[in-house]
Amino acid sequence: MTSVLNDALLANIGRQSEPVRELVTRREIRKYAIATGNRQRKYLDGDQAPPMFHVALFWDVVELDELSPDGVSIDRLLPKFPLEKAMAGGLHIEYHRPVRPGDWLTATRTLSNIYEKIGRSGPLIFYEVDMDIVDDDGNLVIREKTTRILR
Repeated sequence: MTSVLNDALLANIGRQSEPVRELVTRREIRKYAIATGNRQRKYLDGDQAPPMFHVALFWDVVELDELSPDGVSIDRLLPKFPLEKAMAGGLHIEYHRPVRPGDWLTATRTLSNIYEKIGRSGPLIFYEVDMDIVDDDGNLVIREKTTRILR
């Protein structure tokens, strides 16, 4: 079977986003804790961010016409793939220290891998995006690896 990947697509491996810097506030921590049902006092008081708080912190705020059909911001880091139906392939998060109000955090995303496998219904493209989140001293706070599958 012929590969759906080519050298031009594979050349995108290593591509990085511009760093995005955001301030963590007590109010945002509290809102996230309430919205996600985190009932521990440290989260409800906004003293520490609950797990997964960082995900929404770095989402782009865009106009409606800049959203994909499933309601997510179009990911400008990714090249145009020949397969388009996306599925979750995995998420691995390493927390190196708690996120607290007053933290200025900077996230940089890297397209770290693109590969292909053959499934029952045909070719599948896998891609991996690493996101490193550091504080203003350059210390790693969170490292996240997301794997997506396209068919």
